[in-house]
Amino acid sequence: MSQPSGPAHATVREVGLRDGLQSIATIVTTPRKIEWLNAAYAAGQREIEVGSFVPARLLPQLADTAEVLAHAKTLPGLVASVLVPNYKGAERALECGADLMVVPLSASHAHSLANLRKTPDEVVAEVARIRALRDASGSRTLIEGGVGTAFGCTLQGEVAESEVLRLMQALLDAGADRVSLADTVGYADPASVARLFGKARALVGDRLACAHFHDTRGMGLANVYAAWQTGITRFDACLAGIGGCPHAPGASGNVTTEDLVFMLERMGVATGVDVAALLALRECVAGWLSGETLHGTLWQAGVPRTGAGATSLAATH
Repeated sequence: MSQPSGPAHATVREVGLRDGLQSIATIVTTPRKIEWLNAAYAAGQREIEVGSFVPARLLPQLADTAEVLAHAKTLPGLVASVLVPNYKGAERALECGADLMVVPLSASHAHSLANLRKTPDEVVAEVARIRALRDASGSRTLIEGGVGTAFGCTLQGEVAESEVLRLMQALLDAGADRVSLADTVGYADPASVARLFGKARALVGDRLACAHFHDTRGMGLANVYAAWQTGITRFDACLAGIGGCPHAPGASGNVTTEDLVFMLERMGVATGVDVAALLALRECVAGWLSGETLHGTLWQAGVPRTGAGATSLAATH
């Protein structure tokens, strides 16, 4: 039997501190966020989304993003990213020295209006303004255009692949350094992922830099596998599978970080992340989020004692 084909290395970008926490009621204190950040870094994660520059009255869970980012910048080799929904958020990201800012765009017109109060093409125009601001400041902060609802939308229904591809190219033309595709509401399946990511990579190559999947209907890891086979090497995930989208009904549960890292490592895809350390961190975070719904399966079953990496991974079980 032939071996599955895909990149030998992959990066799992932790987005729990932003995408995860924004979707739950519990407000985690700044010291605990810094503890989470330090533990994720110690486990080997080198790309972490630390928050979002949005008004505190809208997302009080993320009101301390500047403080968390300042600490992240003290960790050598860490790429600290933030989400910025608009020009004002980009100004803050540049002031605070974020390594990367993700500007979300929804390919669904209905979701775009609900989430950002702008049409998709108005978001593209905003990215052009953000690029001009970045260049004028002399900053080296990267701009990533994140195309959400790429596989459909609970508000609008079908989202045409041609529209996703058009908007992805428009973001790059407007000045984004790279783009990502997100299955915001968990509508994707491995076949549709292979098709859309295949078309997207044919169009923009390695400038398609990341995949963001939800496990809403149990296909998150299968969709990661399909994207990996098209050559994608960076995947967003949330510790304990928390998160979703407040403005998309039913958009629960990001892909679980510890499950994803385990799958990749088990397949022989190097992530540089220690699964046992992630499981220990998950247990700690679960205590902070008492009463919240958590996801994932590895923490229940434990790592197997046979197969690739079993000896080191099973050390804590």
